[in-house]
Amino acid sequence: MKRLLILVLAALFVLAACSGGKEKVTIGVASNDTKAWEKVKDLAKEEDIDLEIKQFSDYNVPNKALSDGDIDMNAFQHFAFLSEYKKAHKDADISALSTTVLAPLGIYSDDIKNIKKIKNGAKVIVPNDVSNQARSLKLLEAAGLIKLNNDFDLSGSIKDIKENPKKLKFKAVDAQQTARALSDVDLSVINNGVASKAGLDPKKDPIYTENAKNDAVKPYINVVATKDSEKDNQTYKKIIKLYHSKEAQQALKKDTKDGEYPIDLSTKKIEKIESNLKSK
Repeated sequence: MKRLLILVLAALFVLAACSGGKEKVTIGVASNDTKAWEKVKDLAKEEDIDLEIKQFSDYNVPNKALSDGDIDMNAFQHFAFLSEYKKAHKDADISALSTTVLAPLGIYSDDIKNIKKIKNGAKVIVPNDVSNQARSLKLLEAAGLIKLNNDFDLSGSIKDIKENPKKLKFKAVDAQQTARALSDVDLSVINNGVASKAGLDPKKDPIYTENAKNDAVKPYINVVATKDSEKDNQTYKKIIKLYHSKEAQQALKKDTKDGEYPIDLSTKKIEKIESNLKSK
């Protein structure tokens, strides 16, 4: 027994030595959104935090991974996406810990340069997840291409289009695939980050862009989420602070071609947005 105890203690000592005494935290991010987090990972080492970045290409996975304990935090979604997820998964104990950026949606086309010159029967790609599809349709309405039902909300879909004068033909795909599908259609509604990773310029290439200063876009501010029980975790808060550091923000600016807008809301404002979405 004594010998066994000595072996166990020795093993623990070796593990501690290998980790350098660092606290390990795993964050899940979208596969197209890593540069800023890689800089955070480097900075975290100086805080004795071993930050592991896990990439996800499917938006349906990171929240489940968080609930299952496979990751500690995630940073891939906006308030509206998280709200719809929680409505669909009543047992999800996930909340926003902090905000990161607002990534405006844009309408892109390989051939069309003027949004007013869309031909009849044009093929249009929109994201297939609930919140981003509603957001995309609102953008197309703002561009004057369609009209939506009066009661259209954050969970609205293609079936809620009231008027489609140009007989646009819609196809919904995963948000991460909207840029890849651009060459096969006339229009594609693409998230800022996805567009930049596909070689598009989010500031110059869209033929119509979401107004980032409008209060209506607040539900689409991106967040870092964690379990409700971990919202006061001091290590997680250190990581958030590092994300908003000058070094990480410079990496973000370069990676997104300055197409995303950094947002750092207070806890009170975060809770207000979450509360408003929960009541809808």
